[in-house]
Amino acid sequence: MTESNAPELLHVERRDDGVVVATMDRPKVNALDTALLRALESFARSCIDDPPGAVVITGAGRMFAAGAELAVFADPALRPGQADAFRDAFGALERIPCPTIAAVNGLALGGGAELAWCCDLRILGEGSAFGQPEVLLGIIPGGGATQRLTRLVGRATAKRLIWGGAPVKAAEALALGLADEVVGDDEILDRACALAAGYAAGPRVAIRAAKRAIDEGVDLSLADGIDLELDLFMEVFETDDARAGVESFFEHGPGKARFTGT
Repeated sequence: MTESNAPELLHVERRDDGVVVATMDRPKVNALDTALLRALESFARSCIDDPPGAVVITGAGRMFAAGAELAVFADPALRPGQADAFRDAFGALERIPCPTIAAVNGLALGGGAELAWCCDLRILGEGSAFGQPEVLLGIIPGGGATQRLTRLVGRATAKRLIWGGAPVKAAEALALGLADEVVGDDEILDRACALAAGYAAGPRVAIRAAKRAIDEGVDLSLADGIDLELDLFMEVFETDDARAGVESFFEHGPGKARFTGT
């Protein structure tokens, strides 16, 4: 076996409370090159195959992620492979069946913002900001912003943010619905992990089913979406958690059940 001196670009911590924390660590600004994107894809696929209670994604240092490695995209020979890596990594992250939370420290720019759009929730610090500055370089987003951002904030706001390219500070992000919470800059990861731990301690099968109903149903007709919800509702009622929850409700009232995640 040969030893590798390559740095570890993605640190994965599996916590006792069922939360998995993935920290991007590619100095100096966590630019998303092909290697980091493939590491994110591999991590996401492991979470699809064996879902934890919840996932938190963050960045080491003072920046969540600066976006694509432009030196790679500038090379016509490397550009297609980098584009494929973005699509594959972000598509896999979006398919993680458990709750995913982006703990956005500092700036999330370009592909870094697009990574955050793949997550279910986003926790920002007071000094955090999003940005899609691609048009300032004469290009457009290529990691899904025209689609995922539009689904988050609507067409007009997505166009304004992408056409202008200016950073969106935490307070505006919260008002737009791009941030779910804004906390002190030194509280971002702790708050994201606490929120994730709460979901992990809950009825995991039901939470995953609700995520699936929302994510898949939004692209269906209302009637088909309701059918999907009802099918999942009937499936979840056969779980141990559902039995425990219903029994606890009748014996002790709401909100006192203890779940096993099965």
